[in-house]
Amino acid sequence: MTGDTVKRVHPIGSSFESFLKEEGLLEAVDEAAVKEVIAWQVAQEMRSRGLTKTELAAAMNTSRSQVNRLLDPDNTGVALHTLYRAAAVLGKKLKIELVDAEGVPRRAEVA
Repeated sequence: MTGDTVKRVHPIGSSFESFLKEEGLLEAVDEAAVKEVIAWQVAQEMRSRGLTKTELAAAMNTSRSQVNRLLDPDNTGVALHTLYRAAAVLGKKLKIELVDAEGVPRRAEVA
């Protein structure tokens, strides 16, 4: 290169996750992603077992509209009890765990 300068572009954030965090969107995006995965898993199990929404609702002793909410990836307000009942009917076990969040100090570290 003769006399040309190369302009370097520096990213604002180090990752998409850090961008979402900076914008205050990370928690909502994580929540939506988890719900979308659960809805997809339930739908896949229903297909593999040949269950309709009506049949799943009857087996869960609930309404079809409740099953529709469960299968709606955008509805993050599904009750934990509903998730457990769906898992049981589908021969699955629901597993929820708390894991350390990056960059969040533990109580002993705050003091």
